[in-house]
Amino acid sequence: MADQQRLRLPIGIQTFSEIREGGYYYVDKTPIIERLVHQNKYYFLSRPRRFGKSLLLDTLRCLFEGRQKLFEGLYIHDKWDWQQTHPVIRLSFADGVHKTRQELDDHIWYQLNTQREKLGVPHPPAKLISAEFSSLIRQAHTHYGRGVVVLIDEYDKPILDNILEPERARELREGLKNLYSVLKNADPHLHLVLLTGVSKFSKVSLFSGLNNLNDITLDAPFSTICGYTDEDIDTVFAPELPGLDREAIRQWYNGYRWGGAEVKSLYNPFDVLLLLQKREFGPYWFESATPTFLIDLLRKRGIFTPQLDRLQARAQLLGRFDVDDITTEGLLFQTGYITIKDVQEPMLGYRLYTLGFPNLEVESSLNELLLPVLGIGHSEAQNHQLSLMDTLQRHDLAGMEAHLKALYAGLPHDWYRNNPIARYEGHYASVFYSHFAALGVQVTVEDSSHHGKVDMAVDFAGHIYLFEFKVVEQLPEGRALEQIKARGYADKYRASGKPIHLIGVEFSSEQRQIVAFEVETA
Repeated sequence: MADQQRLRLPIGIQTFSEIREGGYYYVDKTPIIERLVHQNKYYFLSRPRRFGKSLLLDTLRCLFEGRQKLFEGLYIHDKWDWQQTHPVIRLSFADGVHKTRQELDDHIWYQLNTQREKLGVPHPPAKLISAEFSSLIRQAHTHYGRGVVVLIDEYDKPILDNILEPERARELREGLKNLYSVLKNADPHLHLVLLTGVSKFSKVSLFSGLNNLNDITLDAPFSTICGYTDEDIDTVFAPELPGLDREAIRQWYNGYRWGGAEVKSLYNPFDVLLLLQKREFGPYWFESATPTFLIDLLRKRGIFTPQLDRLQARAQLLGRFDVDDITTEGLLFQTGYITIKDVQEPMLGYRLYTLGFPNLEVESSLNELLLPVLGIGHSEAQNHQLSLMDTLQRHDLAGMEAHLKALYAGLPHDWYRNNPIARYEGHYASVFYSHFAALGVQVTVEDSSHHGKVDMAVDFAGHIYLFEFKVVEQLPEGRALEQIKARGYADKYRASGKPIHLIGVEFSSEQRQIVAFEVETA
């Protein structure tokens, strides 16, 4: 494609007008937006960080304010009544960290005042936040003669920022509840309400009485409202693709899914835009702000890492989240570290979700971050990674055995004394899996149902390695390799035509070391 067809990459730009007037690429979301505004009145949407939620809200704001010129050339342009404008109140909690109820209240007052000035509605002397928000909605309706559109961005951030301090988190939750509970009685004055955030707090704890809030997080018709599809990458960003490995882009960044097999998988826009700008692969989204509370929680709960790629949960678990009740699956799913791989409905209305890592970026980065939790500090981790990479590139299985023994020998003894995760039966298998996964090679976990053992396939540099990992008391039993063969575990990989290595690893929990490493080439 000719150079003049290349546009600017909208990295970090959340203002719709700037994208449309500044010569930036734009993925047209207006077909889905049109569906949204005509179906319901109260909506809730949860998506991970940097998925384009703020841009979505700004697009809605421009639409309801009647800024027709910005929508020229987009799907909705000829289908919208541009004479029908609505007053818009937009609140955001994206900026800053609020540590006290007072700081939160000050932030809310500032925003309500700003919105009042923008709408040109005269000031009444309200003393309470709830009264001020309520009167602002009512007066805007009266002043403009049309129902008000309320858009709230990052509605949950003040609570999430303080989730490790439950007392403070509850205090901030009350402050937000005080604001949001106004929406229920304002119904006659409202045209549309959309709240977006990362997590879904229970309606009881945050939206008392607002029972008609339609949660579209997992609704197929809205699954692609944020994020880029494969088609978007191949069409909108076509001028940027030459020189990049298209399949690698898919493996590294695609794979987020909000719904069953019928919905398209998505890319996080932040990753794609930075890849297109920098022209090299990196964990851009992951490094942009991985919450420390996530790692602390996984440490406390003694997470079995091979299972992260095949968790199962009911819909209720995925959608439930509160200060005193955070399921590991719900937290990982809502923050974007695992996504939906499959949905089964064994009984009507009982949906079971299978969850796993969306892509290589998240799998390798999260496992790398968990290595210190498992006892391998950051500085040693890098040396171990280089050593593992070297043995894999040379297909040196004797070298791999020596390398893995050195890895376990390096786990500090005092770490075992002080760390609850070390007494957890899945610890050794977790170290084994996370060490490979952190390298960014393709790792498939077959069976992670028993915490002492794990079956794992590694596909790298033209070879396939099939591991069976078992924990024994003290002496090798020789059962790991036998089991791979007995199960015909290699059969499904034969079609690839690559050499297949079967490796039975037995680990003594007493000696804290590999006591058998048996190899056979299938």
